[in-house]
Amino acid sequence: MIRVLIADDQDMVRIGFRMILDSHDDIEVVADVADGVSAVAKARELRPDVCLLDIRMPGIDGLEVTKQLAGPDVADPLKVVVVTTFDLDEYVHTALRNGASGFLLKDAGPALLIEAVRAAARGDALVSPQITVRLLKHFDGGTVKRDAHPPSEPLTARELDVVKAAAKGLTNTEIGTELFLSLSTVKTHLASVQGKVGARNRVEIAAWAWRSGVVD
Repeated sequence: MIRVLIADDQDMVRIGFRMILDSHDDIEVVADVADGVSAVAKARELRPDVCLLDIRMPGIDGLEVTKQLAGPDVADPLKVVVVTTFDLDEYVHTALRNGASGFLLKDAGPALLIEAVRAAARGDALVSPQITVRLLKHFDGGTVKRDAHPPSEPLTARELDVVKAAAKGLTNTEIGTELFLSLSTVKTHLASVQGKVGARNRVEIAAWAWRSGVVD
């Protein structure tokens, strides 16, 4: 069972998300709150598997909540998916830098919402398809910077293939289909790459690929 916390200042959004999520047997909404302060408190109290956070909330905005729950300085980070109306590169960039496992637009639809929750719960990441490649190409704003640190040891040829596919926004299943690999093999390659480049998730792997010039 995937336990989910919803944080959004709009009552109808919280009700709608709860109805969508609770209609699936493998997902349970354990709390919904209307502001950032409550989101941090409830998340730390309940330790849900996934937190769905809006950006613009009273008290503390969703980007700061993400940093407090999933940021690089958090000892035991939670999985966060930011769900917002605002398709702004600055928001996407900050959310992922602050540790978010996904970034979804509210008009993405129920199926993508469910997919994002499940992806975050299993340690994967999902970004709305319409912004994925744009985001990764311009991860640091403007043009790609060739300043990514080198890996601790060289990537294998197959790992490079998997990284390039991930950087283009493909899911693990799509990568497996394209490269004729099993899902478990794709995950093994991604886990190896994470260790070599110091990434925490597939989004950071993809960002590293764009910034280092692995993908052009």
